[in-house]
Amino acid sequence: MSSAPEPPRLAGIGDEAAPGLPDQIAAVRELGWNLLEVRTLDGVPVAAMGDADFERAAERIRAAGMEVVAVAAKIGDWSRPATGDFSADLAELDVLARRCAVLGARMVRIMSYPSGGMAEAAWGRLVRTRVRALVHRAEDAGLVLVHENCAGWAGEDADRALDLIAHVDSPALRVLFDTGNGVAHGYDAVAMLRPLAEYVAHVHVKDAVDTPGGDTAYVLPGRGRAGVAGCLRILADRGYRGALSIEPHLHLRPHLRGTGADPGRGDPAAFVEYGRALEETVNRIWRTEAVR
Repeated sequence: MSSAPEPPRLAGIGDEAAPGLPDQIAAVRELGWNLLEVRTLDGVPVAAMGDADFERAAERIRAAGMEVVAVAAKIGDWSRPATGDFSADLAELDVLARRCAVLGARMVRIMSYPSGGMAEAAWGRLVRTRVRALVHRAEDAGLVLVHENCAGWAGEDADRALDLIAHVDSPALRVLFDTGNGVAHGYDAVAMLRPLAEYVAHVHVKDAVDTPGGDTAYVLPGRGRAGVAGCLRILADRGYRGALSIEPHLHLRPHLRGTGADPGRGDPAAFVEYGRALEETVNRIWRTEAVR
C-alpha cells in the first residue's frame, strides 16, 4: 500500500455564505478552513469597491488569518459580451493587480465572452486577441488568469479551451474547472475535464440536477448529475495540488442579476453543510488513491 496522497486544500467563495465579510469569514472558520475565495463584499465586486472599503476588508482578512486563494473578476463573464468595450476589462485587471498584491492572491477568475451576436469565426479571433492581451498584463503583475468553463467562446468546449491555451502560450493562463457548470450549459463535465486536467489550477465544486420545468437546481455535492466524484477522481489521478472551492449556489445565483431576478443572499448554515459534504467526498476519493 502506498502512502496516502495529500488531499487538496478546501476553500469557499465567501458570498455564497453571506453578503458581508464578517459572516463570510465566520462560515469558513466554522469549517476549520482558512482559504477564502473573494467575489463580492456586500454585493460589490472586489474591483468596484472604494479604496477605503477595500483596505478595511483586506485588513479584516489579514486579522482573521485567512488566505485569499483567488479573486473572481467580471472579465469576459455573462455580463460582458464580446461586442462590449474591452477597456472595462483592462481597467478591472489593472485594479485587481494592485488589490491582489495587497491580498496576497495570485489567481484571478475570468471567462471568455458571450458572443453578443458575433459570427463564430470573428468571435473566436476576438476572444483569442483579448485574452492574450489580458494575459500579458497578468504576467507583468505576477498573476495567473484562470479561465472558467462557463460563459464564453471557450467555456463549453474542451477543444476551444485548449486552442485558447495554445494560442496564448503562457503559464499565466490556466483553467478554473467548475464541476457543476455542465448541467446548466449542456455538456458532460467529466468528459470535458479529461483533456483539460493538466492545465487545471483551481476548481469550483457544485452539483446540480435538471428540474421538470427545464431549469437547473443545485444540490449537495454527489447528489446531482454533475459527476462531482468522477471529476475529483480525475484530479486525484493527476496529482492535483490546487484548492477545491465550494460554490453551492443553494441560496445565491449571481447570474440571475442579469435577468432582473433575485439572486439570493447566501446562507451560512447551508454553506457549512456543503463544506462538510465535500470533506467526506474528498477524504473518500483521496483515500482510494492511496491503495491503488
